[in-house]
Amino acid sequence: MKFRLAATAALIGLASPAFALHIVLVNDDGLTSNTKALYEALKADGHDVIVSVPCTGQSGRGAAIVMYSTNTIVPDNDKTQVEAEGGCHNGAAPTGAPAVGPFTRSGFTNGDYNYVHGTPVMATMYGLDVLAPARWGAAPDLVLSGPNEGQNVGRIVNSSGTVGNVQFSAARGLPSIALSAGTDTVDNAGLANANSAVVAQLSMKLLKALQAKAGTGPLLPAGLALNVNFPNAPKADMAFAFSRIGSFDLYSLKFSNKVPYGLGGAAASAAPTAEQSEDESLVVQTKVSVSAMQVSFDHRPAGQQWLRLRLRDLLTAK
Repeated sequence: MKFRLAATAALIGLASPAFALHIVLVNDDGLTSNTKALYEALKADGHDVIVSVPCTGQSGRGAAIVMYSTNTIVPDNDKTQVEAEGGCHNGAAPTGAPAVGPFTRSGFTNGDYNYVHGTPVMATMYGLDVLAPARWGAAPDLVLSGPNEGQNVGRIVNSSGTVGNVQFSAARGLPSIALSAGTDTVDNAGLANANSAVVAQLSMKLLKALQAKAGTGPLLPAGLALNVNFPNAPKADMAFAFSRIGSFDLYSLKFSNKVPYGLGGAAASAAPTAEQSEDESLVVQTKVSVSAMQVSFDHRPAGQQWLRLRLRDLLTAK
């Protein structure tokens, strides 16, 4: 009889989400098809998810810590976006709504979706410092940033709001993963791009693989975060591959010294060299690239030793 009870309990355990996580989902784009698809995939797998995203699109803001308004949503630093959409991106909340809070758009009012009228890192902080403690009384098990509407590879990584979120949360000791897809995942009309669903399922595949190896321990070691990029036109059976955040300049960004002044440049004309075979800019063209990122700007031991030796007279002077 005891054996039967134990067996029944084991079966119940298998039927429930054995690896259910508390997850804060952030991005630098606001309400998007990608975020909606990933949220729904995570929930379907039994995870408890809080979404905390910028009110408006904030690509290229990196690690900036800025609130655009502190009381209500008003046209300010992102004036053009707020005026064009009457508030947050894709109707998450209207002009005049509180500067932070839950989405008001129909279909997104279950309390899981939240916005901040500020930079991506401000939205990440809101999720970690306000929303997570209120719901779980603790920090989340995982922070996912994205999936971004455009890959973040090579030199552009330092400017990425998607990656900036992950650097911030990983510096707090939280397992953190940046996810970036192609611009062919955008769907502002219906928030239901088919590519978004594929990227969400591939993200779940990665998460399950990490969970299977971690067991009851942390998903990632301290001081290590992931930068994951999905190819254009993603396929459900697409392979994953190790990659490195290399020096390849995929976007060749330059300052445009013409009125209106701003950003210029074009996609790189040259291909990565043989030495850049593991560069994520090359890998992501056909596979899902997975790169390990260090947290902070601290250099590897060899670099530390070089500095000690190069400036040893200066550094030891009294």
